[in-house]
Amino acid sequence: MLQLVNLSNYSCDSELIHHSAEYLQTFLDKHQLDGLEMMFCDTWDPCIYKKENIQGVHLRFWPTWLDFWRGDNKELLKQFGSEENIITCYGGLSRKDWLAIYRENIRLAVTAGAKYVVFHVSHARVSEIFSGLFSASDGDVIEATIELVNELVDEIPTQVAVLFENLWWPGLTLKNPMLVARLLENVKHPNVGIMLDTGHLMNTNQDLKSEKEGIDYILNILNALGKYRHSVRGVHLHKSLSGEYVKNSRCNKTAEYDMAQIMDHVLHIDQHQPFTTCDVQRLIDCIHPEFLVHEFMYSSLDEWSQKIRAQRAALESGR
Repeated sequence: MLQLVNLSNYSCDSELIHHSAEYLQTFLDKHQLDGLEMMFCDTWDPCIYKKENIQGVHLRFWPTWLDFWRGDNKELLKQFGSEENIITCYGGLSRKDWLAIYRENIRLAVTAGAKYVVFHVSHARVSEIFSGLFSASDGDVIEATIELVNELVDEIPTQVAVLFENLWWPGLTLKNPMLVARLLENVKHPNVGIMLDTGHLMNTNQDLKSEKEGIDYILNILNALGKYRHSVRGVHLHKSLSGEYVKNSRCNKTAEYDMAQIMDHVLHIDQHQPFTTCDVQRLIDCIHPEFLVHEFMYSSLDEWSQKIRAQRAALESGR
């Protein structure tokens, strides 16, 4: 099992490591980590993000995309206000334009030597993330994801695993084994699996009150998957206990939300906090993942280090 951390080459993350491969390597060595799950938001600088450290790549994702994929221009204009804004988001007005962005991101991942790539399987319009009233079903998103990924698999070598990540919005929530089977069985790539995001799965149950309840819930969902639980190849390990916030934040009123409001709301739901109970080792013992990503949000190296230390200590105490 490789133990990794998440990192992007977005400017704030690059500044965090002082644009320095040596600084980054010291950080990885300090925490006895095997490397990185990268997200490429810009061109890759191999002098900073060394190929030998890049184990996986989290592909870029668009939280809302189904209307674009379906060619629903009326709905898109309602959401984005103009064709210019649509182009800014998706790189153009056609599937071909958007797929070109995905293809370039995949090529970058392959060039960087990624052993796996991660696809988010989810869709929600902006208003829906506040209201909780969704226009698409899990099945709608799964079917469209199969179409999308099958347009892209020719870019992904067979030795690179395609791992699908669960979320709490419509799509791959992992709560319906038949939809998990539908996705894994119909993507035309021989090397597929699941990247289990523990915090995202906890977000599907707003009644969870403790880490132990969250861990029990995750194990129950995995057991319900039957043979498909063995498709979990990697874990994004973190906790989220945001049920009370979600219940109290529901808003059905139509409103305009700026990016700061959207991000604040999402981060209140998806907390990315470290597990601190020894019970978390039960998850690892059940799954035996190839890749364990300590996935956190952080604004400083001290905060990042503190979260990694806390979670690794919890794992160690559970052995």
